[in-house]
This record gives sequence, structure tokens and C-alpha cells, in this order.
Amino acid sequence: MAEVAVEPAPAAARPRIGAYAWYALFVLVLVYIINFIDRQILSILVGDIKRDLGVSDAQIGFLYGTAFAVFYALFGIPLGRLADSWYRGRLMAMGLALWSSMTALSGFANSFGVLAAARIGVGIGEASASPAAYSMISDHFPKERRATALSIYSSGLYVGGAISLPIGGFVVSRWTAAYPDPAAAPLGLAGWQAAFLAVGLPGLLLALWVLTLREPQRGASDGLPQPVVRPNAWRDFGRELAAILPPLTLFNVARIPGALKVNLVALLLVVAVACGLALLTGDWPQWAAYGLGVYAVFSWVQSLRHRDAPAYRLIWGSPVVVLLAVAFGSISFVTYASSFWIPPYVEQRFYGSALEPARFLSGMTAKEEIGLILGWSAAFSAAVGVIVGGYLSDLWRQRDPRGRLFVNMLSVVLPIPLMAFLLTTDSLAAFYWINPVAHMLASAWVGAAVATLQDLVLPRMRATAGATYILGTTMVGLALGPYFAGKMSVLTGSLATGIAALYLMPPLTLVGLWIGSRHVGELEATRVERARAAGEPI
Repeated sequence: MAEVAVEPAPAAARPRIGAYAWYALFVLVLVYIINFIDRQILSILVGDIKRDLGVSDAQIGFLYGTAFAVFYALFGIPLGRLADSWYRGRLMAMGLALWSSMTALSGFANSFGVLAAARIGVGIGEASASPAAYSMISDHFPKERRATALSIYSSGLYVGGAISLPIGGFVVSRWTAAYPDPAAAPLGLAGWQAAFLAVGLPGLLLALWVLTLREPQRGASDGLPQPVVRPNAWRDFGRELAAILPPLTLFNVARIPGALKVNLVALLLVVAVACGLALLTGDWPQWAAYGLGVYAVFSWVQSLRHRDAPAYRLIWGSPVVVLLAVAFGSISFVTYASSFWIPPYVEQRFYGSALEPARFLSGMTAKEEIGLILGWSAAFSAAVGVIVGGYLSDLWRQRDPRGRLFVNMLSVVLPIPLMAFLLTTDSLAAFYWINPVAHMLASAWVGAAVATLQDLVLPRMRATAGATYILGTTMVGLALGPYFAGKMSVLTGSLATGIAALYLMPPLTLVGLWIGSRHVGELEATRVERARAAGEPI
């Protein structure tokens, strides 16, 4: 009988997947591609930035990971809540314009601090995209096809991240060849600065296209239609922002009986731990930013419990859902960091110098060759992996409610022997052949993970669930993984060791996914009843 509550509308009543749904999905994939081009291009520019700004691998890990991830995660929560109550296409267009502008402004950075500030701006802008996209896609596509559609969208992550390498390598090499002395270059820009400008500006045009997208009926694909825009959406967004941005968090929780004392205790604990880690590692920006993020998330969860008990009950009030968000984040701990550090590792291990002639492709510098071969091969293979993984997870789920999590487990385990080979081989040709296979297997988890959390909440909570997923992948994965690998590289003097150290995480990931697999069926079947018991007017 519980299943009847999950399927409130007969299959015939669900809207069919029309041509416009596929068109909208295509545009959203383009947005995600631009998203990850702007985010990932830093990878191919590592050597030049380290040379010009005098930064270490640990600081590079901070720039790519924590400086971006903390603010991406924090703003993703209120922006996700806004996407649950306002026009999602307009919100995405505004965010796209912001992060594209900040990427372009990164091209004028002349110090570590300025570049870090620009990366924070990129993170804030990008926080608007995926929660809104997850919600729109879930309303365009019925549950039976949802993981496939979300996987197609998620393929933009890998396509954008991968093609950023050849774009960045090409711009840097050609700009440096044309202007060996940056002082004589237009605006005095070095090659890596020109690359940021080249990828940032096109996003402003794409933002205009996104504005033309029609809003799908919220909740119609699940038989729970709701208004696209809810009253007081921006006022509620302001409240969400106050609930998560220190020091406004203190004023916000002070209105909740008994919450301020708990909040202050949590703040003191976070400060103590962050200071201890900073003293231990010497990386004060890393742990100050991360501590800020942890405290802000705790404050927001306190506020959510008071203001939206049904959403809290289905997401943060369920230990299994929180465990799954952390488990998905632990997968990205490995995938984000390894995909970021592999190009610098190849350049350092096999080429030795960015000025060394290309070994396979004539007429190219090493940086261009690395970007072209690694970028395009990874883009194709990872896109195939994420789409096939999503399709397989949909099929598996029809036979077993745990099917999507089983796909996640396979995606964690299967790439490990291939990565061990990549980090020990002396053959560059073998590296270039095996790397795409590893990417394909390691990317299969994404759509299944997103769809899993989407299925455990009501339609009006989808963007919030998407923001929670992003919170896990950023605070656990992006904010810690690249930094951890970079720090281990500094401590051991070996980037290969730094990357290999990431694989301490998969055993913990598998435990979390296995526990989650034992409960997802029941959680989905009872979501309506649990939300109603918490006060949801269904």
C-alpha cells in the first residue's frame, strides 16, 4: 500500500516527453559545459600560475577547491531554495552572467589574493545553475527516465571540464608565442590570463539564450502539480541567505527558541578545530574558509528545521539521506582531485617542461598536446560513461530499488586498478590510451546519485535536494580533495603520491553506499507520509 502513495497519478496521466523537453535539456547541457570550462581551465594553467604568482601545490588546490567550493556550496543552498519557488531559467541566466564575468576578471589577477577573490565570485555565480537545472529536468522528464536525463545533463560536467584543457593549452601557447614578453602584450596579459578572458566572455551570450527557456509545470511529472512561482520568493531567499551567511546567522537563530546557545557552542567547536588544523598544516586560508563553510551549513540546517519542517524531515532529518550526500561527496573527493591534478602530473612526469616539443602531434607545444589528447579523449569517454551509467541505473532501479546505488559502487571500484597503472607506468602512449577508460568508469555514478536524492523528496523540494547533493560534492569533495592531493604532493615531494593518497577514501565510500542501499526503497515509499506528518499540506 505504501507504493500507492508514491505513485499518486496513473502512468497515462503523466506528460509524454516532447521535443521541447529535449531542446531544454540541450540548452542546460550547454550551460553545464560552460560551467565546467570556467571552473576546470585552472588545471591546464597550473604551471604558468605557479611560476608567475609564486604559489605552491597546496595553494593551487585551495584556489581550485576550497576558495571556489565553500562559497559555491553556501550560496547553492539559498539559491536552491529560490529555484524551488521562482523562475528557474531566469535564475540560471543571472548566475551564468555573474560567473562568466568573474572568470573574465580572473584574467586581470596579479596576485594570489586577487585570483582567490575572483574564484569566490565564480563559485557564487555557478551555485545558481545545477539546483535549478535538476529541478527543471525532473519536471520535464518522468521518474522512469529521470536518471537518464540527469545523466545527459551531467555529461556537460565532463565535456566542459575536458575541453577546457585544449582551449586553455591552445590560448596559452599561441598567446605566449605571439607575445613572449607579457609587458608587450595587449593589456600586459600573460598567456594564462588571456585564457581566462577567452572562456569567460562567451558565457554572457549564452545567458541571453537561457532567458528564453519556458518553465515546465512544477511537479506535473510526479502527479503533484504546484505553482511555478510561489508568493514572497525573494523575501524567503533573503531569509535563507541570512540563515547561512555569518554573522547574520547569529541574528537568525536568535529568533528560534533555544537555538542560539547550540549555535554558539557549534561555532566555538568549529573555530577550535579549524585553528588546530591551520596550526598543524600552516594553511590558514584553507581551514578558515572551510571552517566558515561548516559553521554556515550547521546554522542553515538549524534554521531549516524551524522554518520548513517537511523539507528538513525528508533531507537533513533523515540520517540515511545525509549519509548518502556525504558518500556522493566522497566519490567526488577522488574524481574532482584526480581530474584536476592529472594534466599537471602528465606535464611534469612525461614532458618535464612546457617548452619541450610535442611527442605525438607535430607543430604543437607540450601544453597544447596534453590539452588536446587528454581533453578530448576524456570529454568523449566521460560523457559516454555518465550517460550509460544513468541509463543502466534506470534499468537496474526498475528491478531493484537499490539499483542506482549499485551503479555508484561499481563506479567507485572499477577505476582503481586503472589509476594504479596510470600512476606507475613509464609509457606516455599507454597513459593516453588507458586514461579515457578510467574516466569513463569513474563518471558513471553522477546521474544515478542525483536521481537518487531527487526521488526521496517532494517536487517542491527538488532544488533543495539538488543543493544538498552539491553541498556534499563540494564541501566533502571539491573543498578537500584537490587540497588534500596538493598537500600530500608538497609533503612527499611527489605529485603521483598525492594523487594516489586520494584512494584512501573509497572503502569509506562503499560502506556509506551499502548502508544507504538498505534503506532507499523504504524512504522513497514513505516520503509523502513522512512529509505529511511533518506538516506538509498534501
